[in-house]
Amino acid sequence: MSSGFERDRDEFTRGTRAIVVLPDQGDASRDVDARLEETAGLAAAIGVEVVERIAYRVRQAKPATLIGSGQVELLATQVRMEEAGLVVFDASLSPIQQRNLEKALETKVIDRTGLILEIFGERAATAEGRLQVELAHLDYQAGRLVRSWTHLERQRGGFGFLGGPGETQIEADRRLIRDRMARLRRELEQVSRTRGLHRERRQRAPWPVIALVGYTNAGKSTLFNRLTGADVMAEDLLFATLDPTLRQIQLPGLDKAILSDTVGFVSDLPTQLVAAFKATLEEVVSADLLVHVRDIAHPDTEAQRADVEAVLAEIGVDDDTPRFEVWNKLDLLDADTHDEIAGEAARRDDVVAISALSGEGVQNLIDQVAAKLTDAHRRYSIKLDAGDGAGAAWLHAHGEVFGSSSDDLVTTYDVRLSEADYDRFIRRDA
Repeated sequence: MSSGFERDRDEFTRGTRAIVVLPDQGDASRDVDARLEETAGLAAAIGVEVVERIAYRVRQAKPATLIGSGQVELLATQVRMEEAGLVVFDASLSPIQQRNLEKALETKVIDRTGLILEIFGERAATAEGRLQVELAHLDYQAGRLVRSWTHLERQRGGFGFLGGPGETQIEADRRLIRDRMARLRRELEQVSRTRGLHRERRQRAPWPVIALVGYTNAGKSTLFNRLTGADVMAEDLLFATLDPTLRQIQLPGLDKAILSDTVGFVSDLPTQLVAAFKATLEEVVSADLLVHVRDIAHPDTEAQRADVEAVLAEIGVDDDTPRFEVWNKLDLLDADTHDEIAGEAARRDDVVAISALSGEGVQNLIDQVAAKLTDAHRRYSIKLDAGDGAGAAWLHAHGEVFGSSSDDLVTTYDVRLSEADYDRFIRRDA
């Protein structure tokens, strides 16, 4: 039987048999089974067949291999029994740890960062997304130029981790990588400037921007599709959506608003990706309202909430930005838990409980979003010439008209508008 060292790199593709390993270092906020399930889901997202999931208790991380020597031996036996071509560590591995584990296990090893980068590399659909992912890849690979498996260094095309770094990365020195990264950053800066111009035009309109944020697979895209009638990819799949999507929606009391669906967050999101995707996430930073969509049925929902808030802080979201939470996936709860969660949400003014899949609570969400965005609106009494149909239509489109009274010459409207819209209306004939 051939050893892992004799296998060709082309075997590390879709359908590869993989073992997921969680070095459990005692994080009480995380459910071990849920964490293994998430990592297996990440692996499945790139077509890897997970044949075993193992959690090892690690009291003190080993500099050479992270897990203990006895655990390495047990894992090596499991790799041989399962004929696994890949071991995925749900942890960050140093280059030395990764190399030592590959030698000991005689199979390919990637860590959580490498796995997430692999998914992003496969899913990025736009030119901007590909630039961001390549930048993150290069940043990650810069410390992993020297690998122990020299037979794997044949170029197969693209840049992935399941396929090894490829000879172009092995032969390139750090200066070439830095040069390439610098070029990518310049291109992304141009993308960011273009996005900024679009944002300025929207702000001059001005239409409020609502950003959906949340942990990956929390149901953001399903909710986005329900609110907008769009057909954004929405599957029970981690990182189903990477590139941002914006659509216009109509809300009570508002002419229109912009709804943005962004990439889902995940625990231990690689810092390289956070940095690379800042151009995309600027839509979140500049949003008028953040809607944090949570999978309330997930056992780690509180830990996921903390992960999302940590990433929002890292990308510079202001604490003063209006936000509220959407407790999604009520349809997955049993009757008693459903009633308990829905009751708690009803008692709070910063939470709405819904099922984006079934539509339960979505109308309440729409009303709450509109109320949040119109909190700062004021009521005005506006007089128009009786024949000013265009002005009356403008008030109905941009504000909430409570009533009107007329005589032969003048119609007086009782209307609620934002200060910006009121100023626009007053200046419309200027």
